[in-house]
Amino acid sequence: MAEVYRDDLGIPHIRATDAGALAEAQGEVTARDRGWQIEIDRLRAAGRLSELIGEAGLAWDVFARRARLDDTARKALAGTDAETRAFVARYAAGVRRGMTEAGGDAAEFRTLDEIFGGARPLEPWADHDPLGVLHVAHALFSTFPLLLWRQHVADTLGDAWVDVFAGYGDGGDETQPSSGSNAWALHGSRTDSGMPLLAGDPHRIFELPGVYQQVRLACDEFDVVGLAFPGVPGIAHFGHTGDAAWGVTNAIAHAVDVFRERLRPVAGGYEALGPGGWRPIDVERTVVRVRGGRGVEVEALETERGTVVTDLRPDGGELVAWSIRMPARANADLGAGALLGLLRARTADDVVAAFSGWVDPVNRVLAADRTGMVLSATVGTTPERARSERRLPLDAATTLPAADRGGASHRAVADVAVDANERPSDAAIDLGWAYPSPHRADRIRVLLDDQRPSSVDGFLPIWGDTASGSVAALLAVLPSDALPPRAAAARNRLAAWDGRMDAASAVAGTFAAWRAALVRRVAAHPALRALHRPHGFGAVFDPWLGVTGQVAAALARLLEHPALRDDAPVLVAAALDDAADAGSWGTTHRLLPLHVLAEVPGGADPGAGLDVPLSGDGDTVRCAGSTPGVTDRAWRGSVARWAWDLADRENSLWSVPFGAAGDPASPHFADQLAAWTDVRPVRVLTDWTRLRADTPTGAA
Repeated sequence: MAEVYRDDLGIPHIRATDAGALAEAQGEVTARDRGWQIEIDRLRAAGRLSELIGEAGLAWDVFARRARLDDTARKALAGTDAETRAFVARYAAGVRRGMTEAGGDAAEFRTLDEIFGGARPLEPWADHDPLGVLHVAHALFSTFPLLLWRQHVADTLGDAWVDVFAGYGDGGDETQPSSGSNAWALHGSRTDSGMPLLAGDPHRIFELPGVYQQVRLACDEFDVVGLAFPGVPGIAHFGHTGDAAWGVTNAIAHAVDVFRERLRPVAGGYEALGPGGWRPIDVERTVVRVRGGRGVEVEALETERGTVVTDLRPDGGELVAWSIRMPARANADLGAGALLGLLRARTADDVVAAFSGWVDPVNRVLAADRTGMVLSATVGTTPERARSERRLPLDAATTLPAADRGGASHRAVADVAVDANERPSDAAIDLGWAYPSPHRADRIRVLLDDQRPSSVDGFLPIWGDTASGSVAALLAVLPSDALPPRAAAARNRLAAWDGRMDAASAVAGTFAAWRAALVRRVAAHPALRALHRPHGFGAVFDPWLGVTGQVAAALARLLEHPALRDDAPVLVAAALDDAADAGSWGTTHRLLPLHVLAEVPGGADPGAGLDVPLSGDGDTVRCAGSTPGVTDRAWRGSVARWAWDLADRENSLWSVPFGAAGDPASPHFADQLAAWTDVRPVRVLTDWTRLRADTPTGAA
């Protein structure tokens, strides 16, 4: 039987005799704490979310079935090594028990039963479901939806506009990819203890309950603290084993090829045109059952290149669609073989070796150990493509699938390392096409050099830094000539501003209001009218193909474009007038926790009372990103903060935006919000005598 302990924040500390019993206990505890959350993700992976939440889940279910996420997870479990397979299966067994004992009674399930007028019994988890949850966490985390956006730009405005929106090749001002994270490492020569320090914060959607679960996993082989994906065994992205520690950021790599497919109907199915001519494709027809509505039939098509994930477009007597080749599907490997290796890591080299089997997404890893070694590595699988082949979807009729590049390349760090999704200076690990602005990485380096932090406590000002990277480029377009009084007053306030996006700052509020108004005016400009045509790829891709959001990311470049340059002064002045009465930044820049129940008509939003004002912005180190021109509410940003001290693990720090529990009625549902908002992470606690015993699990 495994033992469960809790600290004052309700964080689970689990102790068992061996790795298998520990995995089972982790699954059971996670089901108790996060039953609603992990069931949602399991159904997402299976393309069955609509069975639970109705029509609100339909767009996702169509994509999941087209991409064959569940089938990929099944094949990945079957193809992994026996020890990993047993580890994952034991976790699923624990989830089954935990859902039966507690997780299946989550209040959200009862709310849905009331909305739809009848109960929907939950089905037991299958052994492969944890890998489905791992897959679903990354299925749309790569850059491939942006290739569809660039295709839409090329189709509507012309090929030359692709580089304008992506920021490619214009002196490092790239801004298009929005996913990201911060991470930095200090060699022991920079610290009080003489041992390395690692720190960072991953940037993802502010999902409620939180996307990461603080947890401790201990058995006779290892004792690890870190941030786990609820529904997935082990600790993948951020962990400290006592002797070694690691953290990751997204490498913004081109990991998924997109192909423009030509299809033609034939008896019983379709054929696709490839380099070898017309070939039959695999067709799987299923019906998505929609709670409270009619079922929807989905055709899942798979060519020799990959799964067709978009709607089909008529093109003469043929059809056009876009397929994706995910290495995870092509190789039936989700990288689960890394999970046990990370838990067992004793050195930085062990961490990198474990990550050599990682697949998706491609990550940059910072790892360190108590010998003083600090390593920087790039891990994951990408297709061997020239940079020019990463810009737009490939022509399926003339292009063969590429060989995969995997493994882990690494280098030793002798002083400081910073990763913040910027384009790497080393061409060998430049695996993407467009990258976020280098501002966050440059800013962290400046802060590390100026402040010289030598302990984890010195990292708080870095996490909390609100200096914007996009302000300078936008303030450069402020007019210097005479303006009407309201616009002139706004211009003058902005011209004297320090560029910090603090919640209490009135000038930051003016800037944000001016930027939003300018984005809306530019998006409505006649030069971009064609861009507003329906993209036709499918509803699940709407967030990536929203014109206003993409205009916001490229705003400064668009104002300089010949098609808009002459109108820019009028647009800028009018937007200044629009912003003249704006309040402080925190008035509108408030947390937007996204809970699935809020998407269901009649469902109460458990995050409705958590809309606290936030400092920071999408391109500040203190990441709290909104969509200028659409909403100032922050829907993505730092979903955890972590700092690993290799000299003393209990000196390490961590925090999450909400809490350890998924139950809105629990005192630990959002008890970390205030400290997270104020950038006050807490110490990691590992002394068993200072923890309180909880209900033991049934794991043997």
